[in-house]
Amino acid sequence: MAGIGFELRKLMQGESYSSLVMAYAYAGIISSGPWILSIVAVLLIGIISIPVVIPALLVSKFQTVVTYLIAGSLILTGLVQLAFTRYAADRIFCKEHYRLLPNLNGLLALVIPAAAIISYPVGLCCFTQQSLLFRLLFAATFVVLCCVWVTAILLSGLKAYKAILANFALGYGSALALTILLRHGNLEGLVLAFLTGQFIVFLGMMRIIARDYPSNRFIEFDFLGKGRMFRSLMATGLFYNLGIWGDKFVFWFHPVTGRQVIGPLRGSLVYDLPVFLAYLAIIPGMAVFLVRMESDFVEYYDRFYDAVREGGSLSYIQEMKDEMVRVAREGLYDIMKIQGITTMVVIVAGSRLLALAGIAEIHLPLLAIQVAAAGFQVVLLGILNIFFYLDKRRRVLILTGCFTVLNLLFTLVSIQLGPYYYGYGFALALVAVIAVGMIFLDEDLERLEYETFMLQ
Repeated sequence: MAGIGFELRKLMQGESYSSLVMAYAYAGIISSGPWILSIVAVLLIGIISIPVVIPALLVSKFQTVVTYLIAGSLILTGLVQLAFTRYAADRIFCKEHYRLLPNLNGLLALVIPAAAIISYPVGLCCFTQQSLLFRLLFAATFVVLCCVWVTAILLSGLKAYKAILANFALGYGSALALTILLRHGNLEGLVLAFLTGQFIVFLGMMRIIARDYPSNRFIEFDFLGKGRMFRSLMATGLFYNLGIWGDKFVFWFHPVTGRQVIGPLRGSLVYDLPVFLAYLAIIPGMAVFLVRMESDFVEYYDRFYDAVREGGSLSYIQEMKDEMVRVAREGLYDIMKIQGITTMVVIVAGSRLLALAGIAEIHLPLLAIQVAAAGFQVVLLGILNIFFYLDKRRRVLILTGCFTVLNLLFTLVSIQLGPYYYGYGFALALVAVIAVGMIFLDEDLERLEYETFMLQ
């Protein structure tokens, strides 16, 4: 599949502001669309169900169950997401496209039993007050979500952002439609609607991979060969997802901020909704991230390494390196600026936004810091993306490991300091890791020519 950068550059070829706006709007939709669709769909399922599902507390239980299923499946599959994406990239570079589909099937053959071994005992043993149907649906949804993340990360690595967005829209649209039909089934009906939507997402993405990367083999385990899956990337994927969800788990299970919702699952009235809404504000930052990284940065990255491989002149190589460094720095600064503006808009309009969402105005300070933190997360994503392009796996592992530890530590401290400091743990952890990442990035970009030629 052609890189998304080609489409973005085509949109930006026009000299008018409308061309620029279209490019950023397109980038924002395809980059953050699946995440936004997930948030909006879960909220809408609750809104649609409240008039029918009795008691209304079941809707809160459904949203809590879905949140835990998403978090748990992301953490589990984080072990293979990045490593398998790298494996797929290596196979494409070696012109072995025919290996993608059978090895994806091989990976799913390992992920599905692993997810089932975890989810079915948990579902059957930890929700004894719920029906057997609910417990089976809980476990099945976890397994299907794991399959969704594995296929989605492969399509993301192949730059098939539009395919991911289209399938998420189809899947969550189907879940919403089924909610209207199944909401009378109370909690079981809602979970079944969500499970069906996820299964549609999974089948749709598998169809695209099978269509665009056909193979005469059904299953392979070549990815398990020596040197095929990097352990550092496996650890990185685990740490990144643990870091993203770490502060949420602390707030859920801390006796001061958490409460029991259903079975062993807990939530936080004070923390969950502001965090949920804050992630809706990442669209501007993600748009800038995609345009700057996948269009501008990749253009000079390709020129630099093409010149190195094909024996370009030293002056041209240095020029391309300087341009790549400039675009990388400007891209990160642009993400910071746009998310800074977004944060200020949320602060100014925060009261009205909270009122529209039915949330008390007392949550405004937490919403503001969480919007800023979501922006910092996009900046960190940009830094990690550059390190991945430079194949600095150890750097990424250090940063994600520090992020996990600092997020857990700072969040615990913020709870001890009191409600005014809620949310600052996540934000400060990101700021600290971004600062270290910037230092690493300056060092690596300064030594880029030396290390590139030493590896030739």
